[in-house]
Amino acid sequence: MSLEINLHNKVAIVTGVTSGIGRGVAKMLAKAGCNVAGCGTSTPGHAGASGFNNIVKNEGVSSLYRQVDVTRSDQLESFVNDVADRFGRIDIIVSNAGVNVFEKPGECTEEQWSFNMELNLAAHWRLGKLAQPHLMKNKGVLIIMTSNHAYTTIPNCFPYNVTKTALTGLVRTLAIDWGPGIRTVGLAPGFIETEGGERWFGSFPDPEEARNKVVNIHPVKRLGSVEEIGGFCAFLASEYAQFISGTTYLVDGGRSAIMQDI
Repeated sequence: MSLEINLHNKVAIVTGVTSGIGRGVAKMLAKAGCNVAGCGTSTPGHAGASGFNNIVKNEGVSSLYRQVDVTRSDQLESFVNDVADRFGRIDIIVSNAGVNVFEKPGECTEEQWSFNMELNLAAHWRLGKLAQPHLMKNKGVLIIMTSNHAYTTIPNCFPYNVTKTALTGLVRTLAIDWGPGIRTVGLAPGFIETEGGERWFGSFPDPEEARNKVVNIHPVKRLGSVEEIGGFCAFLASEYAQFISGTTYLVDGGRSAIMQDI
């Protein structure tokens, strides 16, 4: 008998599902049989929202999409309530939504700092707090998406790297305070193939050269896929990960293992 990740009849909330890692997480949870409620800043009629719904429904499970600004507590609360009313339960939260806020420390404005803190840190805590009663009923899991920037970073990635580092502390605190009813786990992806990454490569005079340079600093000699991150989330939500809480997994293709001369 083959090993199977079975999330049938479970209900997950995934934030930031209209593209990138969020879309990959939704896809892989649905493949494991999980019903998925997703949100993003796009309108329900937008291609990103439609794509999310199609990916989930193609796996034979139910989807729900809402347009949500996760920095707005009222919108988050309404979304969580909608999911609980529609499905009757919430078992899994993948708090993924975020945006790169990259600046030099001396040039970062107060507005950039505040926006970054609200989106890339506080929103994860607020979503967890709103979902806590539902997760507690079902011995659920809260997965918080941080970044390899939580461990090592590069110039001019401030204040994004500050919030991503802080999220590892949030994971530990929530695991302690909300356990054993809720497991809290962090996931720190490295360079993943996403639309945003493609745009970044496209900003160089020679995009292919830029891509090859990034690929070659990884021992695995490739970038990660959104499906790999989504599959890891499915595992963390499964019966095989019930002893995992309070830690953050770095998934970076070995990039952090190498000392690199700049």
